[in-house]
Amino acid sequence: MGLMRLFYYKYLNSDVIKGFDRYKYSSQDTSPFSNYVMHPFWGWLVQFLPRWLAPNLLTVTGFLCLVVNALLAVYFDPEMYASSAEYSQFPAIPAGFWLASAALGFMSHTLDGMDGKQARRTGTGSPVGELLDHGLDSWTTLLYPMIAHAVFGRGRFGVDPGRLYLIYLAVMGQFYLSHWEKYVTGVLFLPWGYDLSQVALVGLYLATYVLGTDFWQDFAIGDFTYPDIAVAVVYGGFWTLCVPLTIYNVAKAFRAGTNRKSGLVASVEPLAAALLLLASSAAWAYYSPNNVLHASPRLFFTAFGTVFTNIACRLIVSQMSQTRCELFNTLGCLYCLTVAGLLLRRSSLQFELACLGCLTVVAVVAHLHYWCCVVRQMLDHFGLRAFVIVDKGVKAK
Repeated sequence: MGLMRLFYYKYLNSDVIKGFDRYKYSSQDTSPFSNYVMHPFWGWLVQFLPRWLAPNLLTVTGFLCLVVNALLAVYFDPEMYASSAEYSQFPAIPAGFWLASAALGFMSHTLDGMDGKQARRTGTGSPVGELLDHGLDSWTTLLYPMIAHAVFGRGRFGVDPGRLYLIYLAVMGQFYLSHWEKYVTGVLFLPWGYDLSQVALVGLYLATYVLGTDFWQDFAIGDFTYPDIAVAVVYGGFWTLCVPLTIYNVAKAFRAGTNRKSGLVASVEPLAAALLLLASSAAWAYYSPNNVLHASPRLFFTAFGTVFTNIACRLIVSQMSQTRCELFNTLGCLYCLTVAGLLLRRSSLQFELACLGCLTVVAVVAHLHYWCCVVRQMLDHFGLRAFVIVDKGVKAK
């Protein structure tokens, strides 16, 4: 009981709580693939679920599928070389891993698509469910690229950590801009590429199970490798669809006078913490005296991705409660100070890795504490339980 009291810390003040009381979900999904393929599929599948099954249980189970998948990737490919033809000294990933990845990816995506439909079906939709869903989604931006990278590995026909970092920036950037867009406009414009990318990843894992990783260790078209095409698709989608549409929707809200924040400064404040993380992580990735990104890419991305998740979650809390987002993030500032100290001190690789490891542990523990406390505080406020559907009569009491 004493340990559990650690998770009773109240991060949300009364203004934030009052903002959640007024919250109404608003979104637009114009993707033909989502509307004509995925949503009908999820709507059909959800009918087979028992009505006592809590939507939050689907949300968390779907997230845990990805966590298990990522841990398997770390176990079979700790150095991220296993699928590289040039590094045959590293044991190959078992074929069964790709079948498991396809199954876990499909389950995660399906459960993520069904949780909202189960909530509406059982009449249990609440701001807590959306907060939990989107908060966990922010952490999946760390897991998806890490798992998919195992298909290609490093080397000439793979994806080196420097390029993988750029992919992370695009994936996380799209997620953050979508929620910043909602922070300003009040509407979540769901990206077209999300459902397509999830189905494509499942197909990629199934193809790798059938064809083997050696299939991807070759040129795809002319002098372009398969990873070249994948990177082009990710970045093409980010710069030609995500960024222009976000700017358009935000500008449209300002012209129409429907923007939720008064003035440009208040609207762009949430970008400060994300840009600070971008600048410090880029400096560490490309100017590390010991090339720490290449020495321990998984640890680097875990630290960077977890700090990003904390920044994104705090933005989600602010946009849902219609309160002003903090200008700077504590974990983000800690990350920046750590990077500055290491770049100025120019210490040994062992010391830099030790600092990276400590930063990763601090970031993961601090974010888990923040997120668990926030969700618990919201559950207590609304009289709900996380994984049990509370009877309305009991809730009223």
